[in-house]
This record gives sequence, structure tokens and C-alpha cells, in this order.
Amino acid sequence: MIRFIDNSFGGGGGGSNFGGGFNDNQFGGNFNLGGFGGNFMNSGFYNGGGGGGGAFNPTPIVPVRPNPLPLPPRPPRTPVEPVRTEPVIIQPTPTPANPTPAPVLVEVPVRTPPADPTPTPIQTQIDAAASTLANDIVKQLVDQGNPTVGGRIFTRFEPINDIVENQKVFLTTGLFSNTTNGVSLNQATMSVLFTASIQSAASKQYYYEAWNKNPTTSADAEPQFSIAYGHRRGSGSSAAGTLNDSPSRAVYSQYRLLLLNPEDTQFTFKDGTSTDSIYAINFNRARILEKVDPGNWQLTLAQLSGSSVANNAHTGSNVKIAPSPAIISLIDDSGDTNQDNVTTVGRVVNIVSGSITAGIHNPNAPHYYGLMYPDMGIIVLDGQKLNTSASFNTVTGSNIAGDNAWKLLTSISGAFSIDPVNYSFQSRNSIVRTSAHYFVRVKNSEYNFSNNPTYVTGSEGEFLQPTFLNDPTVYITTVGMYNDRQELLAVGKLSQPIQKSFSKESLIKVRLDF
Repeated sequence: MIRFIDNSFGGGGGGSNFGGGFNDNQFGGNFNLGGFGGNFMNSGFYNGGGGGGGAFNPTPIVPVRPNPLPLPPRPPRTPVEPVRTEPVIIQPTPTPANPTPAPVLVEVPVRTPPADPTPTPIQTQIDAAASTLANDIVKQLVDQGNPTVGGRIFTRFEPINDIVENQKVFLTTGLFSNTTNGVSLNQATMSVLFTASIQSAASKQYYYEAWNKNPTTSADAEPQFSIAYGHRRGSGSSAAGTLNDSPSRAVYSQYRLLLLNPEDTQFTFKDGTSTDSIYAINFNRARILEKVDPGNWQLTLAQLSGSSVANNAHTGSNVKIAPSPAIISLIDDSGDTNQDNVTTVGRVVNIVSGSITAGIHNPNAPHYYGLMYPDMGIIVLDGQKLNTSASFNTVTGSNIAGDNAWKLLTSISGAFSIDPVNYSFQSRNSIVRTSAHYFVRVKNSEYNFSNNPTYVTGSEGEFLQPTFLNDPTVYITTVGMYNDRQELLAVGKLSQPIQKSFSKESLIKVRLDF
């Protein structure tokens, strides 16, 4: 507690006594000075006075002849800078007669320039701001130190002791959602997918949306990702006779502008091959949070029956899973420390054959299937590679509604049907959470009463429970965060009430995530 006590200056000392008398202009006796602030008392200051002094014989005054010439004006006196001394130890040089001379302490004058009596405007502002800040700090300390007679309502945080800011934590959770009884839970696997009949036929020419449940029968169904097919020249989709307006060309151009550098016209993969035909998986933005966690996803594809169907006819209902299909498992090579490809859209990793548990298949000569953009939540697969490895038989004819995006959906769901556990779609998202921690310190003498109307009774506001008079008891359930204008900004609810009394203290940590 800071207390301001009035300071008073004490009284003066005693008087000043002149002992003895004046004799021939010589001071006789003793000359004693008393304390400051007293009265001067003249003792024995008489002609031939007392105090043991002799007679007072005045010396004749001789008149001085005035100078007929005027004296020149005296030049202004140069101010003398204040001089102070500092002790300096000097070690004398040893001699044969005195090999170990003792150090000598001398006083060395140090000149201190006088302070500028006129402060600059900036210094005046600094001094005023410092004075105001100091007064505010002292007032806060006094207010916090004073006992709370009527109970404390607000407690100001001390930035140094009570607030810890800019705390970063890396979090990863399952990317897919599983809604049960209205509660959406994150899970890392998806083994069943649905397409929506509510999706318009026009939009299906560009993409298909995959749901975790049937959206026509389940109100809590949520979209997980979408699948699209793109071709640089517009092949594999119908555009009413105009290739420049075909959906496949629009999809390829969209992903090229979104993911590639301005000078790149084609998607090029790690093995040096480029392609005009791509399949894209675009995760729902609400599912990836900040980004897809590289190295924590796996996509399993089942071989299609495209090798037995003519190219122009391998569309729609003709797309089926091949008998005894081959299974292709795809992951990324983000664990390869020898590559670090970062573009304007973030990090880019290569898609290779392998699994999360076993790693890259044939790591010395991996099979490359596409590119993964974790920050964008997009997987781009090489259509030509899927033709040769999974018999996709992608339709490339002009002005033919190839419905190629349906092939990738069929391949993924076909793997689910073969083994929903081992061949499921696995993925995780990740986010860097920035937090600020506020430590709420509730001392034993604070917050022991309640403003709740049920705490008192009667017109005079008496305690409902008489025992509260000497031993009040309350329960803390909520912490409110206010600004300096006492405006409520945030509310934190405790998991369970905390009992508070004069014999108990509490420490509550409030975490704000950004």
C-alpha cells in the first residue's frame, strides 16, 4: 500500500553571539554561530563594552580623493563551469629501491557542463507524458492496495504478471466429419461417400460433390470434397460445338491460374512429364481448416473396366470396377527432405504410390501420380497415369460428354466397397493456433459477495442466510473480460463452479484463441 504523508520542515536553531568587544577594529573574544533561522543577538557590542573587551577607539577616517577619469565598464563575467573531483588510484612504477610500491589515491578534477536550463519541446512532452503515466500507475497501485470494503467488481490485469501473449500451438485433427445426433465429430477416415441428387445437372458437367451421408435423407449430411476433370484443350466434355466453352477447358484453366506460375501452361510432375488431362480433388474449405496435413493422408483407388470399353463409350453407367481389380494406394513424399518446392500458393509435394504405414513404394524409383497442394487443400492427379495404371480410359473426344469426373468417384467408392477399413480415404487437417493466456487471480478478501437478488432478502437487503454475515460463501461460474470503458468483450464459462470465501483463493486461466 502506498501512503502519502505530509512532510513538514522543522524550526530554526539558536542565535548568534558576538563575544567580547571591538578594539582598534580587531575582533576580541570568541565568535560563535548558532543554528540557521535564529536571531542574531549582539552581546557586549557597546563602546568600551563587556565580555572582557577593551575600549572602542575609532580610527580617523581619511577622505579619498575621487578619480577625475571615469572607469571603463567592467567586462561581463564568464560563468565558471562547475568542477568536481573523482578519486583515482595510481600505481607507481616499481624501482630497485621500492619494487612493490603502494598505490596512491589522488583526486582528479572532472568538469561537469551545466545543464541546459531551457528544455526542448520534445523533452517537455516526454516529461509531461512520463508524469501522467507515473500518476496513473501510482493511482492503480493505491486502488489495488486499498481494502475492498464493499467488494471488488473489476480487477485490472497486470501485463507483466497476468498476461502471456502470442502462444502458438500446432494442432492436427481428422479432416472428415461424422455427424451423430446433431454433433459433428472429426475423424481421419472416410469409407462411405454419397453424391447429391439435389446437385443440378449443369454443375455436374464441371464437378461432383461427395458427402458423408445422403443429403436427400439426412439433414445432418455434410459435403467433404468435390471431384472435377479438366483438359487443357477442352476435350472430354460437350460444349455445344464450341471447344473454347467446354467445361473441361474451364476446369483446367481455373486450376492452372490458381496453382501454377503465370508462365506455366501445363501441369508438370516430378518425373518431368506434362499433361493436358487432370483429375482434381478439392477438399471442402470448412474441413481443411488451415491446410491438409502433409504426410497424413492416403487415397486408395480401385482399377476400372475401361480397358474393355471403347473410349467414347466409357461414360456414365458404362463406368464400373474391373473384376478382381488392382488396388493403387497414393500418398505424398513430404517426408523426403531432399525436396522443398514452395510456390506462390504455398508448399507443393509430389504424389507417389505407397501407404502411410509402409512409406513410399520403391523409394529409389517412385511412381509419380500428381501434385499435392496442402495449403490449398487440392490434389491434382495425372489423367494419363490413371489411364495406364487404373484403366480409367479417360474420354478425350471433342464435344463428347465424357463424364470423366464420375470415373474417379467410382474408383474411390469401389475401393471402399472392397475393404472399407484398409482402403478408406484417410486424411488429417492442421492448424497453428495462436493464443493469449490471462491469469485471473482471485485473492481471499475479494469477490466474496454476490449481486444476485437471491443472495439477500427483505427491503433492507439482509443476507438470506444469516451465516453469510461473518462467513459469506459464493461460487464462481463465469469470468468476464472487459475493456477500460467497462464494456464486456468476452465471457469464459468454468467447467464446474468454484467455491469462494475469505479462507479460499483461486487462480483461473482464461485462454483466448485467434
